[in-house]
Amino acid sequence: MSSDLPALQVSSLSHRYGDRQALIDVTFSVDAGSSFALLGPNGGGKTTLFRIITTLLPTAPGHVSVFGQDIATNSQNIRRVMGVVFQSPALDNRLTVAENLKTHGHLYGLSGKRLATRIADVLALVALADRAEDFVGTLSGGLQRRVEIAKALLPEPKLLVLDEPSAGLDPGARRELWDHLDNLRHTLGTTVMLTTHLMDEAEKSDRVAILHEGHLVALGFPDDLVSEIGGDVIMITSNTPSVLADDIRRRFQQDVAVVDGRVRIERTNGHAFVSELIEAFPGQVDGIAVGKPTLEDVFLHHTGQRWN
Repeated sequence: MSSDLPALQVSSLSHRYGDRQALIDVTFSVDAGSSFALLGPNGGGKTTLFRIITTLLPTAPGHVSVFGQDIATNSQNIRRVMGVVFQSPALDNRLTVAENLKTHGHLYGLSGKRLATRIADVLALVALADRAEDFVGTLSGGLQRRVEIAKALLPEPKLLVLDEPSAGLDPGARRELWDHLDNLRHTLGTTVMLTTHLMDEAEKSDRVAILHEGHLVALGFPDDLVSEIGGDVIMITSNTPSVLADDIRRRFQQDVAVVDGRVRIERTNGHAFVSELIEAFPGQVDGIAVGKPTLEDVFLHHTGQRWN
């Protein structure tokens, strides 16, 4: 499989559960050796897309390929080059770390010296070499997640796919997890793709795809997506937000939205505009916050809805 090919190519992909359309004409690609985040709130379509990419659901209508191989016709070959970490734990707490890995290795036809070498290698990669004989049930959630990643790495996958990998982890364990994922990319050239509903995780990725109600609403480098909004985001607290929003539109010919009971404005040189707002509407403004846009603002900009 040539590294010149995209690690993953998704083209015109749709999926329906009965009357509910879970994915609608989704198209994107993931470069080999990069990190890619599927970002979206619950119900946005991330899990369905994850299941299709990992060969658990059919691709039609649409097309999905991994390093040039069509998932619909080459699922067995693709599973050999793809490591998968599911959101729900898939470890046996009654077995040691090494025993869990040994059992998983047998599923891929690994045995003997080759399997022992692979177990040692992947435990070193996730910094768990000294915990090989510990029972999994005695490990913290963060360490168990690293065992899950070690399992996925046993067959030396070119593409590592993770579903909400930091679910249930504390902030320290999340940072450690990302350090290990970065290490995989830099030492092995592994392509890392993950689903997440956490903004800060998506911001760490090379590229981000934002899903909302089955639609791909934004795609690109995190900084580029944020820069498309431009300027600052102004949030105004008021007792009469709808009235204030209308007044601002008329006075300044400015696009304004009311979000969660506050007036929201996207504006270049937002700090300078604040003084104009206070001067124009002194009795209607109770408080103002100005900040740089984030991926959450990108989501709101494209969907008109607050992140849930």
